[in-house]
Amino acid sequence: MSIASNSTVIILGSTGSIGTQGLDVISRHPERFTVTGLAAGGAHIELLAQQAAQFHVSEVAVFDETKVPALQAALAQAGAQGVRVTGGPDSVIAMAGSGANVVLNGITGSIGLEPSIAALKAGSQLALANKESVVAGGHLLFSAQVRENQINPVDSEHSAIWQSLRSGTHAEVAKLVVTASGGPFRGWKRVDMENITPEQALHHPTWNMGPVVTINSSTLMNKGLEVIEASRLFNVPPERIDVTVHPQSIVHSMVEFVDGATICQASPPDMRLPIALGLSAPDRMTNVAAACDWTKAATWTFEPLDDEAFPAVQLARHCLAASEKHTAVLNAANEQAVHAFLDHRLPYLGIVDTVKAVLDQMDAELRGNPLFTDVEEMNQLELEARRRADNLINKQW
Repeated sequence: MSIASNSTVIILGSTGSIGTQGLDVISRHPERFTVTGLAAGGAHIELLAQQAAQFHVSEVAVFDETKVPALQAALAQAGAQGVRVTGGPDSVIAMAGSGANVVLNGITGSIGLEPSIAALKAGSQLALANKESVVAGGHLLFSAQVRENQINPVDSEHSAIWQSLRSGTHAEVAKLVVTASGGPFRGWKRVDMENITPEQALHHPTWNMGPVVTINSSTLMNKGLEVIEASRLFNVPPERIDVTVHPQSIVHSMVEFVDGATICQASPPDMRLPIALGLSAPDRMTNVAAACDWTKAATWTFEPLDDEAFPAVQLARHCLAASEKHTAVLNAANEQAVHAFLDHRLPYLGIVDTVKAVLDQMDAELRGNPLFTDVEEMNQLELEARRRADNLINKQW
C-alpha cells in the first residue's frame, strides 16, 4: 500500500528509542506526516509532553493510568493546549485503533500485541517494531489484517529482508540470512560469562536501544526472536533461515535466491532508515540517514554463530518448530528473566537457562492445541510462564 502524501500517524512508545527516532524522521518531512496521537509507558512524562507540544498532537495516552495528572501538568508546562489525555492499556489500544493512516508500534514486550491488532482491524498500515507481536501473537496478528501487505517491518533485519525480497518472487527464495552484531560478548566462551554484570551487558558496541532489547542482543535472544519473526513474516520455514555474525553492522540481512545470487541491504547502523521506510513504503524519503562512504576503505566480516556460547537461537528454533504457544512462553519467560538480571537477582547465564527450564516444565501441556484462540488465552499462558520463571529464579538463585 502506498502511504498518502499527507499521512496521519500515531506513535506507540513515543518516548523510547524507536519512537524518538520516528519523530525525528517525521520532523524532517512535515509536509508528509501529521502526528495525531502519542502513547508511552509513563516513565518519561516530561518528554512525552514536549513531544505533544512540538507536534501539536490532539491526543496522548499513557499506559500507567496513575501518571495522568502528572502528564496533564507537564502538558500545561510545555504549552500544549487542547490535548486529550487518556490512561491505561485500553486507552492505548483505542488510540491504535482510531484509524490513522500509519501506526508506528515501538512498544517493547508482548503488551504491544493488542494495539497492533487494533491498528490492523482499523485499516491502518502498521509499521511494526514490536517483534513480540509476531513472536507471541503469531496468527492472531496476521488474522487481524483487513488487506494484504498491511504490515511494514521496522526491525532493521526484517526491513533489510523486506527490501531484498523485491529482487525476486517468493518461489525463488532459497534462504534468508539474518545478521547479528554479536553483541558486547562476541568471541566469549560460556565459561567466560559467569560473572557478567548488567552494566557490562548494557554496553552494546553498535546500537543504542532500550535495556530489555540491549540485554537480548547480548544473549543473542534477539536473534532467536528475529528468526521466529522472519519465518512468520515472510512465510519461510526455519530450516531455511541462517544467522551470521557481522560485527560491523553494515549489512542488515540478506536473501539468497535459488540461482545462487544473494541480495543484501547495506547502510551504516541507523534505525531512522528502516523507520522511515516503515512510515512511507513503498516510497523512499530523502534526508533520512547517511549512506556508506564508498570513497573510503572498509572491511566487512562474517563469521558463524557459536551456538554453545549463545544457545538462545537454537532454543528459539526449537520453539518455532514446536508451536505458537512455545514461542509465547519463550518470550514471556525471557522478559521475566531479563528483568531479574537487571535487578541483580539472576546471574547472566541464568537468563537463557531459566527460559529453557520453563519451556521444559511446560512442554507437554503446550503441545495439545498449538494455536491461541484469542488474546486472553495468550495473556493467561504468558502469566503462567512468568510465574514459573519467577519461581525458578527465587528457588535457584
